Amino acid sequence: MAVAITAIAITGLLSALSTGSLAVRRIDRRVTAENVARAQLEYTKSQAYIIAPASYAIISPLPDGYSVTAEGSALAGRDDDIQKVTVTVAHNGETAVVLEDYKVNR
Repeated sequence: MAVAITAIAITGLLSALSTGSLAVRRIDRRVTAENVARAQLEYTKSQAYIIAPASYAIISPLPDGYSVTAEGSALAGRDDDIQKVTVTVAHNGETAVVLEDYKVNR
């Protein structure tokens, strides 16, 4: 009887550890993607202004499995001195984070 109770307790503990490990990996990927996106957005804002539509240079090196795009698009009804910048970070081909901000021509 004691062996059965111990086996059930150990099975429950191993299941909890497995679930926790998966959650930590998922959160780690999300945090990494958000950090890459923020770094890319700041890098894009520091680059020379390109009239939209525009593709900006990408930070390097990127963590393994991550890819980034940084696109500038014109704002409807606005002049060419302001644009919306969209940074998309993908992990293993799947979109992880999308950040948007504005870039002005100074």
